[in-house]
Amino acid sequence: MKLNGIGKALSTTLSASALIALTLSACGSDNNAPTTGASGTGTASSSADCGGKNSVTAEGSTAQQNAIAEFNRAWGQVCPGKNLSYNPTGSGAGREQFIARQVDFAGSDSPLKDDQVKQAADRCGGNPAWNLPLVFGPVAMAYNLDGVDKLVVTGDVLAKIFTGQIKKWNDPAIAALNTGATLPDIDIKPIYRSDSSGTTDNFQKYLTAAAPQTWTKGSGSEFQGGAGEGAQKSAGVVQAVQSTPGAIGYVEKGFAEQGGVPFAQIDSGAGPVELTDESAKKAIDAAKFSAEGNDLTLDLDSLYGTKEPGAYPLVLATYEIVCSKGYDPDTAAAVKSFLTVAANEGQANLSAAGYVPLPDAFKQRLERSIEAIDAIA
Repeated sequence: MKLNGIGKALSTTLSASALIALTLSACGSDNNAPTTGASGTGTASSSADCGGKNSVTAEGSTAQQNAIAEFNRAWGQVCPGKNLSYNPTGSGAGREQFIARQVDFAGSDSPLKDDQVKQAADRCGGNPAWNLPLVFGPVAMAYNLDGVDKLVVTGDVLAKIFTGQIKKWNDPAIAALNTGATLPDIDIKPIYRSDSSGTTDNFQKYLTAAAPQTWTKGSGSEFQGGAGEGAQKSAGVVQAVQSTPGAIGYVEKGFAEQGGVPFAQIDSGAGPVELTDESAKKAIDAAKFSAEGNDLTLDLDSLYGTKEPGAYPLVLATYEIVCSKGYDPDTAAAVKSFLTVAANEGQANLSAAGYVPLPDAFKQRLERSIEAIDAIA
């Protein structure tokens, strides 16, 4: 169906959860007063129902952490007194905590794994859990090349760089993509995530889809390419690129922008595409779901392998994993309320945080799934 439209072992402590809750609450207070309608309730402009319990819990992906903080701020504006406590321990831990009934939903850079589907259904009272893609974060190919203000790469070139097949910046394969640019005769220094990372997983999935003949290393949260040097977390990648002439590394767009490092354009076959909100949205629009229904797991090959003109394909999709049914009524109402605000008012400031606001048609499909979440029969 066509759309027009990042785990460590579990070790969650009360203090960590309290800290995140405090942080998100603080984020929620650092803004203008809530928008109010004629009734003065602050809810008139939203389709969200503000019923259910006041506090919701979630855990998981660090990639969506800043977006979740923005969603929480917006939820507190639309529904005063509501708050989400989100613990960014990583996608794997989030899925496990959800299955263990320790949190109301999980944030994850990957949908439930095959061996987790039945476990999640058991947690949901025998009902399936749904993977709802709510946050899209473009991944930038940040680089450090003196005098090169514009760099064009392809999936095949990136695959060869990160497997060590291309070693110099003035390699003919790179030069052919960058006619008119003076590429230095220096070594390429690939920078990858040394920690277990969903960004790494998605980068390798992109290489698998975009350059299947060259990238035969597979995917996964650990880097498989065998070339370059590792750096811890996204901030570490940016720092390594900044301090290493000839470096190139994959990192979320927001971190690259904050670090002031340039990032490459990607040519998927229809010409070089700059990373912008619009070009990332085009890739999302060109993606397909893996199946019909309210579980919105994406077919990543259709996203990462897109040939759509003007589409920037390297976009990380992160999910909220929820019970389709099986919550108590207060929890169901609150989860639906949070997700509805996240998909609407919560989108307003995502671009400034390095994320891509949801395309309209995609949002409509997502809202239908959110609305279908139900309590115990």
